[in-house]
Amino acid sequence: MLPNKHKKKIIGRRELVNFPLLDIHQIEAKIDTGAYTCSIHCENILLKTVQGKHILTFQLTDERVYSFENFHQKKIKNSFGEMEVRYIIKTLIQIGHKKIKTTISLSDRENMRYPVLIGRRLLKGKFIVDVNLIYTNGLALKRLLA
Repeated sequence: MLPNKHKKKIIGRRELVNFPLLDIHQIEAKIDTGAYTCSIHCENILLKTVQGKHILTFQLTDERVYSFENFHQKKIKNSFGEMEVRYIIKTLIQIGHKKIKTTISLSDRENMRYPVLIGRRLLKGKFIVDVNLIYTNGLALKRLLA
């Protein structure tokens, strides 16, 4: 049995997730244990300079423009195995009742089926993935085993 402080939740291969700080709710995410990091579909990613500060702006699926002052760039291997430089932001993601501070890369996922990809770095120690399930909303492990 798992100790209380290490309660893991069961999630499926697809989940509806929230990004509370971005005011995005119930967006479909692919749970991908083969991917290390998380990414979200963005368009019109622009780096601007406003009053001497670098500001990253982008649009998500709802066409609102988001602005971030705190961001960085990182080389990430894409789904084709090629390295690409992506912008990384820090935000909050909610899967079921669990809210997690995380970093997420901004990526053009237009040709992908799901706008959000959740990688194993976020999952580690918090969730168990059951590929037979979808939209579990983070079931308690003991509820699933009962």
